[in-house]
Amino acid sequence: MGIGGESESGSCLRAGAIDFPSSHFTSKFTMDAQKQLQALSEEFQGLQTELEVLVDARQKLESQQQENEGVQTEFAQLDDESNIYKLVGPVLLKQDKTEATMAVNGRLEFIEKEIKRIEGEIDTTQEKSEKMRSELIQLQSQAQQQQAAASASA
Repeated sequence: MGIGGESESGSCLRAGAIDFPSSHFTSKFTMDAQKQLQALSEEFQGLQTELEVLVDARQKLESQQQENEGVQTEFAQLDDESNIYKLVGPVLLKQDKTEATMAVNGRLEFIEKEIKRIEGEIDTTQEKSEKMRSELIQLQSQAQQQQAAASASA
């Protein structure tokens, strides 16, 4: 037996007390790499899906923000005695301008905080995704090198 578990002929690898042909060990190692590659790929897909959901949520919030900013602009043009009605279910309820303005301002503050929170999640998810993409590329490269080495030795 040579150094590193290789027999004198160089055709076997030693694992424990059992000698395996080199090609068997390489294919087993490649299969493990493929399983790892598959798992990493599925996790990457999950992150991409999560990213799409977060981007959709941000777009909806930005749409709501624009609507509320439009309402805020309209309220600024009204005089204090103007009638403002709020739709609650099938009923229109009269509302004080100050009360309505405060409600719109409160919604805008909430929406802005939610947008910032979601943008933070998007940044975190993108960082994870990029890190995982690098790992995938590295693992694919290693798998290709192992296949090339296995083909060359076969």
